[in-house]
Amino acid sequence: MKRALVTGVSGQDGAYLAKYLLDRGYEVWGTSRDAQVASFRNLDRLKIKERVHLESLAVNDFRSVLQVLAKIQPDEIYNLGGQTSVSLSFQQPVETLESISVSTLNFLECIRFIGQPIRFYNAGSSECFGDLNGAPGNELSPFRPRSPYAVAKATAFWQVANYREAYGLYACSGILFNHESPLRPERFVTKKIALTAARIARGLQQELILGNTAVWRDWGWAPEYVEAMHAMLQLEKPEDFVIATGHSCSLQEFVEIAFHYVGLDPAQYVKRDQSLFRPTEIEVGRGDASKAATILKWQAKIKMPDVARLLVTDCLEQLEGTKPSS
Repeated sequence: MKRALVTGVSGQDGAYLAKYLLDRGYEVWGTSRDAQVASFRNLDRLKIKERVHLESLAVNDFRSVLQVLAKIQPDEIYNLGGQTSVSLSFQQPVETLESISVSTLNFLECIRFIGQPIRFYNAGSSECFGDLNGAPGNELSPFRPRSPYAVAKATAFWQVANYREAYGLYACSGILFNHESPLRPERFVTKKIALTAARIARGLQQELILGNTAVWRDWGWAPEYVEAMHAMLQLEKPEDFVIATGHSCSLQEFVEIAFHYVGLDPAQYVKRDQSLFRPTEIEVGRGDASKAATILKWQAKIKMPDVARLLVTDCLEQLEGTKPSS
């Protein structure tokens, strides 16, 4: 039985990955800063909380990381923790850099120190590419990060590459484009759109306020993307991969699909707020996952229109029985 350690197990990707690994016979350990008080709602929702071993871990503390690795002795580590919001990173740049890059460095250095053949997956991000002027991002595309979050992710990416090349560690990064699911919190715009459309349809809300809807993104389905994470650690030699659908759509199109799905005209309910625009923005994001298709035999099956509909469907189900306030 393989043993996997998943940081950020309470998040969207961590929860889906934990379930995917459990279904394949893994012993799964998940971490949180304080596992005794964390809610792990996503694990509860997937009905796997009792099957995951939970451990407290301060990823920014080298000693804490070393102690946990010595205790668990994992075969594979999936580093999915750290700050996950691009918008929030503009408000908390120091915390963002530390939670992503320092934690990654701690894991790499601890693996090197322990000297065991631990395989390490790092959660990279398409945000590292910045604006490629409409060109699809692949493994050879340059990084031009345009947010504190992207800078932190780019730093972690090069740390992983350096330890792989300098010390021979099995360490790789998945450069994932946007991927959504019902486990996303409402601070993510796709969940905000889906939930608001469902609330308006149920008579629970009157309007949706958004920032820039002219941006284009490559949206996929999170449960599929965690399969690629696992596949990356099963190769003979570590390699980095872009994971994406290869199809890009505007946020405005996402809004229209979500609202039309519940029989509403978005023009009647959606308003723009300039304060929600980011200081710097990526106009078009699109990925080229042809390397993953060739080597990992992985391809995205669910594209944006179905992503939007699946999110709205789940939100409608969650609101079932909720009545408008008088």
